[in-house]
Amino acid sequence: MTVGSQLSEIQETTTSAPVTEDGDHERMAHIVLEGFRPSEEEFIAAGPTVAEGIINGTPVRALCGKTWVPSRDPKRYPLCPTCKEIAAQMGWSVPG
Repeated sequence: MTVGSQLSEIQETTTSAPVTEDGDHERMAHIVLEGFRPSEEEFIAAGPTVAEGIINGTPVRALCGKTWVPSRDPKRYPLCPTCKEIAAQMGWSVPG
């Protein structure tokens, strides 16, 4: 293998990887754990709800760790792969 072919191989490898920009995380819908129900009559809050975040400007935290004040329609964006993976590992049904 020559140096030229090695360089070509390295360039192919680096250009085929997806390039993400700093703002890409902003263009995703995230899963927020608002709380859970250990029984039918009990609800334990895990933090601010998305509705509370929208109305009061309270930051919410996604499963992936992102913290932000919700203001956009999440249906317009793809689901965060990290949130999706965490939810799947927990055995939760994840929207497609």
